Amino acid sequence: MSESSAEAVAAVASAAAGVGGNWRKVTGIAGAAIGVIAAGAAAGVAIERMTVGRGMRERARLALDSTGPYGSLRGTPGTAQADDGTELYYEVDDIEPDVAVTPKRRRLFGRKAPAPVTVVFSHGYCLNQDSWHFQRAALRGVVRTVHWDQRSHGRSARGVAQLEDGMPLTIDQLGRDLKAVIDAAVPEGPIVLVGHSMGGMTVMALADQYPDLIRDRVVATAFVGTSSGRLGEVNFGLPVAGVNAVRRVLPGVLKALGQQAALVERGRRATADLFAGIIKRYSFASRDVDPAVARFAERMIEGTPIDVVAEFYPAFTDHDKTAALTHFKDMPVLVLAGIGDLVTPSEHSEAIADLLPDAELVLVPDAGHLVMLEHPEVVTDRLADLLTRAGAVPAGATVSGYGSTSSTAQRG
Repeated sequence: MSESSAEAVAAVASAAAGVGGNWRKVTGIAGAAIGVIAAGAAAGVAIERMTVGRGMRERARLALDSTGPYGSLRGTPGTAQADDGTELYYEVDDIEPDVAVTPKRRRLFGRKAPAPVTVVFSHGYCLNQDSWHFQRAALRGVVRTVHWDQRSHGRSARGVAQLEDGMPLTIDQLGRDLKAVIDAAVPEGPIVLVGHSMGGMTVMALADQYPDLIRDRVVATAFVGTSSGRLGEVNFGLPVAGVNAVRRVLPGVLKALGQQAALVERGRRATADLFAGIIKRYSFASRDVDPAVARFAERMIEGTPIDVVAEFYPAFTDHDKTAALTHFKDMPVLVLAGIGDLVTPSEHSEAIADLLPDAELVLVPDAGHLVMLEHPEVVTDRLADLLTRAGAVPAGATVSGYGSTSSTAQRG
């Protein structure tokens, strides 16, 4: 973004401060702010418009939606009740009853079958359980896994405390939600916790509130593209002046937009090309992402209602679970991030690893925030190795040879 663009954002913020409850003005200001922030993406869209008709782009999106296999995996469904009554949806993929060593099992873990461990996957902000599609496909039938949708996301219900009681959403609440899912889906046995972005913060909040559970049952943890705090300092790849301006106005703008959700959703559909560019910029870092994968990510993010976006956003500024990391010191830990992550920069993962000196830190070049979709082989390869180190398989098992792109990852 240029200096003049940063000044424009500042002007937008100043104007927004005086609009009060006039949502029409706020909506216009929000559009201006988003337009300034997304200048690069909008330029790309403008060029595309000169060469590809709108109808053709729409047909391409529909074709990708109909043919892409991503997000199609389903397991045994279940629900858990959060402490405020919110219904949380989860699915379980059980181990194949055949105890023979299948080729997939041998490729991931060697010749010995894994121990009865359950891997619980927690997804990030504006996503759902399907964001783990590739890892779920690789581990399916090999180890027991649980995939759940965070409150107000995916197939889980809207948060009762937020929708009916007007309570602010907190990361601590998400930690309690994860505890409810574990109680329902994994009442006994060892657990491996895997969290991406907000899901990693959820895991930290679980540890902060239920340290005995971590000590007694959790045998390994993976933090993918996440942060233990100081998210208010993230600049999202923008200059300081622009970030500060947007940061001042964005909570109020999102709240106003959330109050006019139906109108905003129509606007999002009308500007799908622009938002697709923004989503791609902040999800991926490599240039050659499979268009079907990019569309899959876009579809998940588009599926998050604007009022949910607004509801969750303030919780990240307050998030600080640095002290909770001490509960993971005595177990195998994987900390993995994309070097090109603009949402939770890799420096935040390095900070987590600094506090967990025995953790494996993996930094993936040419990878953005959705590293598990952008470089799935790397993430699956390191998760399989984590399960081996956790004793989910005998120490002699190996994961070498799995993952054609694993050589692109750098050990921290």
